Amino acid sequence: MTTASPILALLAAFLIGSIPFAVIVSKLMGLDDPRSYGSGNPGATNVLRSGNKAAAVLTLLGDAAKGLIALLLAKALAPDLGLSMQVLAGVAIAVFLGHVFSIFLRFKGGKGVATAAGVLLGIDWRLGAAVLGVWLVVAIVSRYSSLAALSAAVAAPALTLWLTHSDTWTGAVVIMSAILIWRHKDNIRKLLAGQEGRIGKKKKPEDQAKA
Repeated sequence: MTTASPILALLAAFLIGSIPFAVIVSKLMGLDDPRSYGSGNPGATNVLRSGNKAAAVLTLLGDAAKGLIALLLAKALAPDLGLSMQVLAGVAIAVFLGHVFSIFLRFKGGKGVATAAGVLLGIDWRLGAAVLGVWLVVAIVSRYSSLAALSAAVAAPALTLWLTHSDTWTGAVVIMSAILIWRHKDNIRKLLAGQEGRIGKKKKPEDQAKA
């Protein structure tokens, strides 16, 4: 191992996380740049506002895959590169931050829900499944996607500690959850004001532009 290995691992993870699948998929499918409509957020939810469900699904899968692949790759190379558990936790955070602050989008990015899900699956598939379960239950009962994401973010640290028994992984998930909640600050205000749109409910054009 060289002293540069951890730095290179973190940098590579950030670059992988920075890949803007929402923008790439939209361009390849002849759609408008997702930053030009709706919330302006380069994520699957906003791509869905284009009316193209296939593009939204591909964006979701791409954003989740980069979180999963970056962490699994780091785990696979850890023995040869001598990467510690702390560095692996750093990789988890770095790929998530890459999505939220994409270097390819001038350090602007998505809210990180799908990428965080991929990271959790990379930590432990049971953890990813458990947090996804929380998201699904809240989404089905409340029909608020943002509330489901926030609930999953709140539950994730406790589930991580329970399933992995690792303070290192739990610390990384706490950081990701805190950032994800912060990225949903506008949604929180709308939820409290009763103005947040529900899943499956079509918005009026003037409301969609503010979402």
